[in-house]
Amino acid sequence: MSKSPETISDKLIQSVADSLRRNEHTRYKLSDGGRIHIDRQLPFLSLYRRPSTHDDIGTERLLLGEPAYILADDKPENQQQLGTLIEKIIEIQHDLFGASLVLELWSGPEVSDETEPVVFRIVAPDDIISNEFLESLENALLNIRVNNQGAKVAITYDKGELIQRSPPLLTQQVLKQFNCLYIGIEVSPIYRNAIQNTLYSFRLRQLNRELTRSLKRGFYTFVQSCTSMKPAHFLALGRHAMTRAVFEADEKLAKISNNFDILLHVTPTNVSTAWHEFQRSNYERHPAFLYRPRHIDPDLVKRELFAISLEYIEDPTLAIIFSKKREELDRQVTMIADRNTPRFILGSRQLFGDISAELLKLAHQILNIKGNADSNRDGDNFVLSTELAGLAQQEIEYYRKQDPALSAKVEIRQDVSGILVSKGNFLIGTDVKVPRDRINATLAHEIGTHILTHYNGSQQPFRELYAGMVNYESMQEGLAVLSEYLTGEVNLSRFHLLASRVIAVQMMTEGADFIETFRQLQKDYNFSASTAFNITMRVFRGGGYTKDMVYLKGLTQILDYLTTSGDLEQLYIGKISYEYLSLIDELQWRQVIVPPRLRPRYMDNPDALKRLERLRQGLTVLDLIKETV
Repeated sequence: MSKSPETISDKLIQSVADSLRRNEHTRYKLSDGGRIHIDRQLPFLSLYRRPSTHDDIGTERLLLGEPAYILADDKPENQQQLGTLIEKIIEIQHDLFGASLVLELWSGPEVSDETEPVVFRIVAPDDIISNEFLESLENALLNIRVNNQGAKVAITYDKGELIQRSPPLLTQQVLKQFNCLYIGIEVSPIYRNAIQNTLYSFRLRQLNRELTRSLKRGFYTFVQSCTSMKPAHFLALGRHAMTRAVFEADEKLAKISNNFDILLHVTPTNVSTAWHEFQRSNYERHPAFLYRPRHIDPDLVKRELFAISLEYIEDPTLAIIFSKKREELDRQVTMIADRNTPRFILGSRQLFGDISAELLKLAHQILNIKGNADSNRDGDNFVLSTELAGLAQQEIEYYRKQDPALSAKVEIRQDVSGILVSKGNFLIGTDVKVPRDRINATLAHEIGTHILTHYNGSQQPFRELYAGMVNYESMQEGLAVLSEYLTGEVNLSRFHLLASRVIAVQMMTEGADFIETFRQLQKDYNFSASTAFNITMRVFRGGGYTKDMVYLKGLTQILDYLTTSGDLEQLYIGKISYEYLSLIDELQWRQVIVPPRLRPRYMDNPDALKRLERLRQGLTVLDLIKETV
């Protein structure tokens, strides 16, 4: 964007035209408070003219997500140059694509009833060049929902209303010369209180997101039917270029996210000692867990978090992603402050949600399938920490052949219980032992999923995709468990473990304490004392960490995704969220994010690909278990 505001002069018009012919991103601040933003060569342009006679707060923000727009005022003395600028743009669009479209937006009469749905009035010329476009635009607007209410749409045919609502911008002769369709949309301003002159921010953001998507659908039909441009998908017409506000917000959010790891903060450092003490008490005394010192000051972190200016992000898709991430970080910081207090579990339930009736039923069904709940083997059949570290290093080297820039490390740590991935590194507790017949599954879970998605996310333009989108855990753990199945090393014992975690979380949220949960896992589900302790420890750590239910939940989501012919490889693009897959899909069509650099090892395994193909036929979790018993 230009550093200082400019008037729409002949020089500026020529500069915009030159940039557009070179297919360069163009962005200018205007002295009237307006803006010119042209992402790239496209056969359409959105326009908003700010009224000089009354306040019209909020309306211009409805166009900020568009790839090509002009915001200006409607003062008579400025209209000639504004018209000249638009004429130059549509001339170039006509030369490039054979036709052009100008869509002007304005607000209608004020809304006195806050319960009214949004109303759109499309104003079109009576000799419109594409009825197909008009019908598509009408349908797209009808599909808009704000506050769970559908929109209302009317169409007005008028040859002169648009041109004459302010001093003429473009003559009929110019429109015909450049095969330009000039169309208008009047929107009822449900996003503001006219009496108090204040915005309803939630409504405005929702309408902005919905309208941006609907306009893309309309533009797509126009482009396909009236121009030489043939995009593959309507989302491909979205913005490519990002503003500085996006990258600044992303950088700040990622910095805060990387300053702490909630998993390390809530994982006990004395699990082995606590287990032995629990044994000596004959399982009757609650274990005392110790944790790492909290190295962050929650008040300072939150001050920094909410100083991030998300309101300057024009792109509604990225605004949603970043806003949700800020909410999640806020809750995580609160949880660290609330560790080992009754408030901790409330924050955990806010983060991960509660267990659905369907998931709880599935967990019971799995645990009712007869078989060994534990994989009790001789010591020779286990891989200990040192050997596991060597095998993990070999696995990382395999992926480095795909991309030498992979910098993941393997560490054996005394302060880690079990194995985990933190900030793209593989951490192994000193007392770890993994069944030898589950080594490939373990490496696929930790390295082939968690490290791969962290690295692939780090290659994206947004750090959000390796720090982790909001609610990314369910997708991550679902993918990780899926990879275990695809290696051929998942067994009934593993499914029992995942189901038991759901049961343990449910018991805890219903008021059971540590010992009650431990005893039920032993008595009702035949887990050994050590396994029951480990399950219960994971669920009660920090004061009640409900994350462990996402493993089974995530697997069911991934299986559902595969039955709809979902592209599995795209899920490795970073630490993405199942809830926001549609947003990731949009960003890919818009070429904002790139394909994953690393692909999981099983993608090169014929047996794994055969299993994957069977999954696409609609196999359920219970079907997978049948293969193991």
